[in-house]
Amino acid sequence: MLLPVFTLNFNQKMLVGRVCIGEYDGEHPCLTAATTAEKVLIHNPHQRLGLQAGRLVANQANQDLSMLNINQRILSLAAGRLNPTLNRDILLVGSPTNLLAYDVENNSDIFYKEVADGANAVQIGYIGDRERPLAVVGGNCSLQGFDFEGNDPFWTVTGDNVTSLILADYSKNGKNELIVGSEDFEIRVFAEDEIITEITETEAVTALTPIQDGRFGYALANGTVGVYEKTTRWWRIKVNNGTVGVYEKTTRCMITGWSSGKLDARNDKSGEVVFKDNMGASIAGLTQGDYRQDGKMELIVSSTDGEVRGYLPAPPETKKNLMNLNVEQETIRELSSRKQNLLLELKNYETNQKNSGFLKLPAPVDEDGKIPAQTQLQTVLAINLGSEGKQVLYGFGEDRLMRILDGVKPHVEVTLSTSNNTIIRAVLIFAEGIFEGESFVVHPKDFGKNISVPVSPPRDIPVDLHIKAFVGQANASQYHVFELTRQLPRFSMYSLVPSDDEVPEPEGELMLVLKERVQRIIMWLNQNFLLTEDLENSAAALDVKFLSLRDGAVLSINADGTGVVKIRTNNMDLAGDIVQSLANYLGLEDLGSTAKFPAEMFKLEGLLSRAEELQFVRLKLSADMADHSGVIRSLVVRGEDSRILKDMQSMKKWYGQLHDINRDLVSGYKIRVTNHEELMDTLKEVNQVIQRAGRLRIGKSKTLVINECRDAIKNKNISQLIKVISTGQS
Repeated sequence: MLLPVFTLNFNQKMLVGRVCIGEYDGEHPCLTAATTAEKVLIHNPHQRLGLQAGRLVANQANQDLSMLNINQRILSLAAGRLNPTLNRDILLVGSPTNLLAYDVENNSDIFYKEVADGANAVQIGYIGDRERPLAVVGGNCSLQGFDFEGNDPFWTVTGDNVTSLILADYSKNGKNELIVGSEDFEIRVFAEDEIITEITETEAVTALTPIQDGRFGYALANGTVGVYEKTTRWWRIKVNNGTVGVYEKTTRCMITGWSSGKLDARNDKSGEVVFKDNMGASIAGLTQGDYRQDGKMELIVSSTDGEVRGYLPAPPETKKNLMNLNVEQETIRELSSRKQNLLLELKNYETNQKNSGFLKLPAPVDEDGKIPAQTQLQTVLAINLGSEGKQVLYGFGEDRLMRILDGVKPHVEVTLSTSNNTIIRAVLIFAEGIFEGESFVVHPKDFGKNISVPVSPPRDIPVDLHIKAFVGQANASQYHVFELTRQLPRFSMYSLVPSDDEVPEPEGELMLVLKERVQRIIMWLNQNFLLTEDLENSAAALDVKFLSLRDGAVLSINADGTGVVKIRTNNMDLAGDIVQSLANYLGLEDLGSTAKFPAEMFKLEGLLSRAEELQFVRLKLSADMADHSGVIRSLVVRGEDSRILKDMQSMKKWYGQLHDINRDLVSGYKIRVTNHEELMDTLKEVNQVIQRAGRLRIGKSKTLVINECRDAIKNKNISQLIKVISTGQS
């Protein structure tokens, strides 16, 4: 339970997710936030900042406020002790192209580094065994770490644009790991520059927060928040409002801010709400500090309209009274809900009695009113290769009618059947990442004891299907609800090709050398692919082919008694998924590979050439702008001289030229924006290729490939880059 202790209003529009607290003099906490005017607001109510000449200027309307002019779009903000020799915090400001490290106390830059991939998220802290703290910057598919001197000793790639990152002791070994959320719905955990865990969610990860005992909280773009301990999810909830941020307080509660202005605190183990409040505008950020300098750490909540509130945990006696009141209210609500349910059930019984002349039990009954033999619901998972016939299913996902007509695409089919003459009236399936709204309801056109539901997972991940089926007699008005759970294997969207069918071999090939028996690889295949019957486990060699249900692409897996495994596919992502899944099943900590993906390498060469062209154009545009700046100064001086001398003709001439140059500058700016966007897209694709190349290996081999790829790109050595991706060595 929290109690508000102070309220401030800065009358400044704050940006969402860009709020922090820093002790810039080593003693007094200062609330820091990015504003919509491309400035950083610093509030210091304890003492006036001794502002010297520099970027930071005092606010005339409020002397407790100082404004730092950035003149660029601010993407991220952080404060922390980047320099171990200084006993004070440093402010970090991330923009689409640069990272600024600023000494607020001395009103001076520490370093200003170009970050080509952008600075979407920034955190300061120690990683692993490193002796120096780093400013870790998450950008366009990349992670980069800077020390206080501006050097970047840490760099690695990730799967998509980084949206959030934190440093936490994930493994409970006394060392910080880097937990990264990105736009591809993945949460990745890095030990140094090696990925040790990947968790797939259902939407882009917008916020992360460390919690005690190795747990961490997360928030998604669709309004979902929850808590993980390693790969185990403790709880999650979803609401209609978008989440702004999550924050863990020392009260063992996870605080969540919402776009509606709602603030709530939940028990970090159960997700139960223990506190609620509302602000007048969307929450901009959550942070914590001893802001009143009384030795107590307050939760500090900022809204987008500039309002700031501080909260403290309620005293024990107040908390006890409030808890008793909450228990009473919760008990009344629960009893009222049970009363309504019982009244509704009684009304249903009365309706059945009027219609049939006798009381129908909720269990399915036959015409004589007797309960039939024990009804069982069976499920079968199979692959449907599609047809040209018609199949009409009515599905409701988020209350929207969907119809599947005229031509069924290849898909996985979930078939439900009953063990007697009862019918299946409807089926409800919950599954993460498959259906829009995470649920799908099927009402068959013709009722029967069998029903098939098409399922098409968009990605190769194992999916739990939580199925609820309404089963009863054809003339019944009430039905039994059967609940069961089935798991789709990770590679369920691949159909086994019969051994006597001829299919073309893909050009792409990945070769692994495993010290494992073929039988164990066959066991992995049986577990991770959807097969009508398990493959023979006694075979001395393996040669199987699969067909993708998504695009018809061929996947071939071969293994012999010498430990050589060959995976043939043109999809580099699929090859990486297979390597990661196989290594996880076999418990491998290090695995190298030899890869050959001609199409990907040709595409990579084109991307690097395109990036070089865009960099050249960018430098040329910057030089042109610098030239124009000198001409503008000259024309302004001449124009003003003519005005003072009342030479209107000359003044008109100079300002006319100034107008033309300004028009050229505006046009050049638009070209620069387009050029920058294309460059960012190109660099993102290059980083994704490197990340895919890393996923073809495990452990130290993976780290080596990523580092060697970076060196090759820095040296502009394309042939070396392709060699590293192919062989894993430079």
